[in-house]
Amino acid sequence: MAALFESRRHADDADQRREYVRYLARQRGPMIHALMLVATLAYAVAAIASTFIRSSALPLPLRLAPLLPLLLVAVTARRASEPRHLSLLALLCVLLLEGGINLNSIGSVHGSGVMPGLLLPVASSVIWLARWDFLCAMALCALGPLPMLLIGDIDHTRVMQYLVYMCIAIMLSTVLRAFMARTLFAQFQLEQQLRERANTDDLTGLLLRNRFLELARRTLRELHQQQRPACLLYLDADHFKLLNDNHGHAAGDAALVALSRVLRGQARGTDLLARIGGEEFALLLPGLDLAQACRRAELLRQTVRQVERPDGPLTISVGVAACHLPHESIEALLARADQAMREAKREGRDRVISSRHPAAEQVN
Repeated sequence: MAALFESRRHADDADQRREYVRYLARQRGPMIHALMLVATLAYAVAAIASTFIRSSALPLPLRLAPLLPLLLVAVTARRASEPRHLSLLALLCVLLLEGGINLNSIGSVHGSGVMPGLLLPVASSVIWLARWDFLCAMALCALGPLPMLLIGDIDHTRVMQYLVYMCIAIMLSTVLRAFMARTLFAQFQLEQQLRERANTDDLTGLLLRNRFLELARRTLRELHQQQRPACLLYLDADHFKLLNDNHGHAAGDAALVALSRVLRGQARGTDLLARIGGEEFALLLPGLDLAQACRRAELLRQTVRQVERPDGPLTISVGVAACHLPHESIEALLARADQAMREAKREGRDRVISSRHPAAEQVN
């Protein structure tokens, strides 16, 4: 049995755990909404049918009272996107169903109407997104019908029968949820791997251009809202064509791998790093002004020189551009950094050149 829960121990990394829960919410959201609607309809049918089977101490309109809040919960769940909100709505649905079961059991012999509550743990076992909501749901399912069983003269045999059946139902629900969690986590990992391969360069492991631009747009938008600076480094390996022509593409690939290793080693957790194309790379530096970015670029240039290639040290030309305008796009920032990098090439390579302020360029 322990092997069934091994998949739940994947959450060593908080970001991965949050992403997995969001993935579950996206996958299970439509199913949760559909089950809520089915549960609402089933409750209405059961409440109406019970009037033909046995008499009740409560009138039918009162026993149908949970229908309106159940429908409201189902409609709200349709629009819920946050996993926690979805879980809370699902728990509220279970609570309303338990309350309805108790209403329909009033006046029956020894709470005979509570037995449909045994279906709830199994029926809801696959919708819970995390361990906390699953445990809360199982507690609601187990304790919800007990008041009706314990009111008046207690039938100990019936109470024991209910507890045994509920334990079986909860154990079955636990096994079903464990297998479902294991399957979904394997699918989540596979999709992550495919997405990562689609968004990263096979040789260097860095972001590809399109994915870099997508993430950079989002980052710049957040930095603009926070009124924080940002700079972009655009760098190119010097004399790379000569290296490929004289020593083969294997030597060129080795140089690119070594360069990407240096870039990753000097990048912060918030930086965005990408291979733009060929031997050209981009590094977005959130929170740094132009002076700080130039110092980072110079340190990077000096570190890269320590890498040896067959024809001498590996050198890079770096262009630095600061995002000054409130709504400057990543494409415009990249173009200015690219222009500064080409200026570094013209001035002799192996150097850092910063782009001028865009306002100053317009004046000139």
